[in-house]
Parts: sequence; C-alpha cells; structure tokens
Amino acid sequence: MSNRYSFGGDEHIFVEVSEEMSLEAFFKSLSMTNAVRESKIKGVTEICPANASFQIKFDPDVISPDDMLAELKRLEQGADKSDSVLKTRIIEIPVLYNDPWTNETLMRFRERHQDPKSTDIEYAARINNLDGIDGFVKAHSGSPWFVSMVGFVAGLPFLYQMVDRKRQIEVPKYLRPRTDTPKLTVGHGGCFGCIYSVRGAGGYQMFGITPMPIYDPQQKIKYLRDFMVFFRPGDIVKWKPIDRAQYDATVADVEAGKFAPRMRNVTFSLDEFHKDIDGTNRKLEGALNGH
Repeated sequence: MSNRYSFGGDEHIFVEVSEEMSLEAFFKSLSMTNAVRESKIKGVTEICPANASFQIKFDPDVISPDDMLAELKRLEQGADKSDSVLKTRIIEIPVLYNDPWTNETLMRFRERHQDPKSTDIEYAARINNLDGIDGFVKAHSGSPWFVSMVGFVAGLPFLYQMVDRKRQIEVPKYLRPRTDTPKLTVGHGGCFGCIYSVRGAGGYQMFGITPMPIYDPQQKIKYLRDFMVFFRPGDIVKWKPIDRAQYDATVADVEAGKFAPRMRNVTFSLDEFHKDIDGTNRKLEGALNGH
C-alpha cells in the first residue's frame, strides 16, 4: 500500500494512505504522523491525522514543498516496516439505545430519511439483516470499536467496528442532513460510528445517547479537567447498553462530580487481531472487566 501525495497550495501536503478505511491504513497513518512529529522537521507547523490519510502544514520559507515531499517519502519507508503494536486504552461507554431524545429529533426530519416510516435504528437493523432493535443493539454493542480520528467537530470521535468486514454494520447517511442532533448522540454513517460531542447539524443515523460527556471547553467535568477532549486516536470503545434509570443515575453522577469512565490500559497488536479477531476482542473486554 503506497501513499498518494498531493500539494495544497504552497504550504500543505495531503497524504492519502488508502482509499478505504482499514486498521492497516490507520496504523500506517499513525506511524507516519508520529515519525513526522519525532523527526522535528524544521518548518512543519501542523500535523492533522484523519481516518486513512493525513495533512502536513509547513512554512515554505523554511522548507520548500519539494524538500518537504522528499522528507515524507523517506519516512514512508520506515512506516512500511513499523511495528503494528499500539499501547492504548479500552473505555466502556454507556448508551441508552432507542432513547426518547433522538427519537423525537428523527421524527422531525423523516422527509430527509431513506425510510420515513421507520426509526433510524429499525432501518439500520433491517438493511443489516439483524433481528429488530434487540438484534441491532446486540450487534452494535457486541464487539469493540476503534477510534480512528478525532475532529471535524471538536472532540467528535470516528469509530471503526473491530470485526471482519462482512460483519461490519453499514448504514448510509441521511439523504439530506438534519439541522439538529442532540448532544452525545451515538450515530453512524457508512462504516463509521461517532458520538456527537455537541448539539448541532448532522447526517448520521441516530441510534441512542450516552450520558457520558466527551468534550468540555470549560473543563469543569472531573475527568475532563486536564484536557477538554476525552478521546484520542487509537482508543478502543466498548458500548454498554443501559436503561433509562441507569442513564438518569449516570447524568446525576456526572453533575455531582462522581462519575469516572471505566477504562483500562491495553496493548493492541494488529497481527494478533488478524490471526484471531474474536479472541483478541475477548482479551480486550477481559482486560476491561479486570480478568
């Protein structure tokens, strides 16, 4: 898999690692952006990683575009040989699926949806051949998800389901975007899940809502005092279905400063994952549960 490079004006280089998202593409992109950071190339002013690509901003008065390109191509050789092992963390995210708030919102925008007669979660279950809402929740929460990118909106994680491709949930975005999405909506578009960090417009299907804030510009929430954005690329997420009483209790705990996300440090090996996807996922979940 060789990179495609393109210039953006005279101060950006866009690097496409792959045309489609895969964990291999993510690891190569991560390896290259880490290498750019560590090599401290004079003139680099910003490194912007994405799902299967990244962009480098540089000062052309310090380093010429051609020299910058040559440096990146040199680093690509090392990225191809890099170790696909990541020290990261697995985090449990509680979700109230089929909640009243996203349901109220989606009913306001049915004319923008592929199937105006069903809810987003019912539609997603049907087109993925899953057994109704319960079958969908089981498939969505049954395996971990990988945070491949954070951004677009401040603090918003893009999540990639860690199963073989034929089992991945795929759902198209709305035909036309909504002008409203509740804050902390768990959404999905194409092969990517996300959590809407703030209230606003959006086109992803809406499946539920989490009581766990993931972005706090005021940094008043206990676990966001050090940094306002919770997620970072490489994090692994395990959804935990909860009921309304658990949702309300967690919201109260967050407000009282008593809530702390459940998480554990783990080492993730891409090679081990490919040898035994379900076994690797069980090991990750075991680490979360203290086994």
